[in-house]
Amino acid sequence: MREWKEKRGAMRHYDQQAAIYDIQYLGEQTAKIEDALSITELKPNETVLDLGCGTGFLFQHINKSIRLLVGLDISSNILREAKKRTKTLPNIALVRADADNTPFPDSIFDRVFAITLLQNMPEPTKTIIEMKRIGKPQAVFAVTGLKKTFTTKSFVDLLERERLKVATLNTNQRLKGHVAVCTNL
Repeated sequence: MREWKEKRGAMRHYDQQAAIYDIQYLGEQTAKIEDALSITELKPNETVLDLGCGTGFLFQHINKSIRLLVGLDISSNILREAKKRTKTLPNIALVRADADNTPFPDSIFDRVFAITLLQNMPEPTKTIIEMKRIGKPQAVFAVTGLKKTFTTKSFVDLLERERLKVATLNTNQRLKGHVAVCTNL
């Protein structure tokens, strides 16, 4: 019950902030996305999930590099803003769902991005377990964790405890978050 109450609170918050989300977060989100993309290589035939996609900052960075991009978020107003970004991008689908309980079958995504998501989840472990379930065995996971929520050690420990191998970790001081690119162990 507590978990869903926290998620509803986050959903309401982002529903209220949707119209100004880009103004508030564009710079920081873009920096994290560019950092994650600089340490991972996208392939044209990949199916990618943007888990907790927000207003779709990631879309313009990768839509031409891949086969399909799915953006998932729990906030309907945020997804309305994200939809505006998809008008000229043919290979993007949006889904409203809980990041811990996605509607996808096992092992469907080649790559999962979770940018600025884990610190908003009541139980980040559940989120990582779900990411791993829907990621293919050879999937690559680009994950960030806000520094005010996670120390470098606690962030890496969380990922490794859930059997993700941290291939690259960037704790760049210019970012408010840690950026990790991981694979399954």
